[in-house]
Amino acid sequence: MKKLLLLMMLLAAFTGFKGDAANRIITGTVTSADDKLPLPGVSITVKGTNIGTQTNAAGKYSLNVPDGTTTLIFTFIGYQHVEINIGGKNEINVALKGSKAQLSEVVVTASWLHVKQSSQGYKTTRYKSQPIVYGRTNNVAKALKGKVLGLQVTTANKGYFDYSAPAPIENDESYKGITENAFTSAASAPLSTFSVDVDAASYSNVRRFINNGQLPPADAVRVEEMINYFNYNLAGPADGGPVAIHTELSSAPWNTKHRLLRIGLKAKTIPTQNLPASNLVFLIDVSGSMDASNKLPLVQSSLKMLVDQLRPQDKVALVVYAGAAGVVLPSTTGDKKETIKNAIDNLSAGGSTAGGEGIKLAYKIATENLMPKGNNRIILATDGDFNVGASSDDDMEKLIEKKRESGIFLSVLGYGMGNYKDSKMETLADKGNGNYAYIDNITEARKTLVSEFGGTLFTVAKDVKLQIEFNPAKVQAYRLLGYENRILNKEDFNDDKKDAGDMGSGHTVTAFYEIVPAGIKDDYSVSVDPLKYQKNESKPVATSGSSEIMTIKFRYKEPVSSVSKMSQAVVYDKPVEFNATSTDFKFASAVAEVGMLLRDSKFKQKASFTHAIATARAGKGDDSEGYRSEFIRLAESAKLLTRSTELAKVDDEE
Repeated sequence: MKKLLLLMMLLAAFTGFKGDAANRIITGTVTSADDKLPLPGVSITVKGTNIGTQTNAAGKYSLNVPDGTTTLIFTFIGYQHVEINIGGKNEINVALKGSKAQLSEVVVTASWLHVKQSSQGYKTTRYKSQPIVYGRTNNVAKALKGKVLGLQVTTANKGYFDYSAPAPIENDESYKGITENAFTSAASAPLSTFSVDVDAASYSNVRRFINNGQLPPADAVRVEEMINYFNYNLAGPADGGPVAIHTELSSAPWNTKHRLLRIGLKAKTIPTQNLPASNLVFLIDVSGSMDASNKLPLVQSSLKMLVDQLRPQDKVALVVYAGAAGVVLPSTTGDKKETIKNAIDNLSAGGSTAGGEGIKLAYKIATENLMPKGNNRIILATDGDFNVGASSDDDMEKLIEKKRESGIFLSVLGYGMGNYKDSKMETLADKGNGNYAYIDNITEARKTLVSEFGGTLFTVAKDVKLQIEFNPAKVQAYRLLGYENRILNKEDFNDDKKDAGDMGSGHTVTAFYEIVPAGIKDDYSVSVDPLKYQKNESKPVATSGSSEIMTIKFRYKEPVSSVSKMSQAVVYDKPVEFNATSTDFKFASAVAEVGMLLRDSKFKQKASFTHAIATARAGKGDDSEGYRSEFIRLAESAKLLTRSTELAKVDDEE
């Protein structure tokens, strides 16, 4: 009996040991063989399974593979697919080679895949989250059209294709319509006024589309948010104020007859230990629409990363809403991290979406725990699909506008795809004196809630406005790139009751103006007929500083003040050659150029992906986090997708 017991113990020990060895972690970095830069968004899958991951912004990946795994597959749009034998290696670094043949790649998205092998010579296989489509046909788009529910096919050429991508749910996303800013006459309208914006949700959302093999809807592309996704090397204020102003003037890279002015703002940086105590309320959407791997589970992982940043003097409560709203965790001090994380882990999705009731309850909890000199903020995590209660944008605006007067700000974290309501979430954040970020993966969560913790959650200047007065003697016309949803009336600049944007600790903001110098004749010159019922405006009077082309006025309020302060700066007509501009100027202008191309802007002029990519490479600078390299790869993928779409249209017409 003792021998039998000993044998069973040894067998159990052996079995347990083998179980521990049943999985191992493979790590590595994927780069481009052409220029050695990292490749973000590369898909790595275990051959013959649905196990996989993607590289992060620095091209790095980590994959837990089962025992017996022999091969990893590396795929990325515009590059040759590679299969690597794992062997006994725990680190596998791969350099992918570019391939023009990938221009014939087919981009497939579908809600559900129910297709059997047919005479056309194709078949589909669906795993839990990843459809894979194979085939050879004379016309892929026509062959698959109508054969797969919800299928969209974009093909650049005829012939063989082999493509896999995550399968989004049925597309019911919504975005606010954008009417681009046009060129404005400096003589008839010398003042340009807008609210500063530090949101960056549009960039990560655009990245999600491109990494999934699709071009984004034009209205999903907000140029200013793409530009301001990146950090820029600007000096903070040296005069004791909360924000410093910087300017840089050169030629416009897409039209060298025009000028491009960059206005850069840099908020003061407050060390974490000196930040005021926080009264936070996590408001979590746990409705049925959040029941997806890139929604509630990603929300939980994101918020737990934020919990790790909390200090003992901070407090956090947890409110959820589905068919009804409720308090899951009362306000709890930041040193009780295990308690807070357990409450987050216990969340599950199901039911309808009582968003209005959830927001009301969150404000109630925040008010009960108000810190008069602290940072009082609600953090809403949702896909924006409010369908029960106060659900219209107008209702939400009125509710948020009323509550923000109490000093409680609202930040919004957006998740998911398919039914994503960007328009609603942007509205909530704007009216709540908060910021708005789109979290498409855990790397983005770390950037937003860890790396940029202070800027995301701690306001140093609120109701920030800019007003630029152009000198008509030097400027014929001007155009603000982006900020279409932030334009203010000229009289709003001095109106302290008018809401505007906010800047957090260490935040940078960039705004570009494209300028048509006086005397230039082109398609964007602005002219009107002489007035009949009043005197025509006289010629502009040259100022004592005749080389002035504009004056920039900057207005803001301290976080706890209702009275604004103003500062100003003068810009002189002394442009530098584009090649002599800073790396930040080059890179930011490249992002703006790609944004215009993705929107198919009527003001893109001679912009091109080839030029923008080359400019971004020249402006990559010290890219320690890999975000600029990621953008370059994103622009290259967008270039391929754009060409594929154009060729597909021609192919369909045949």
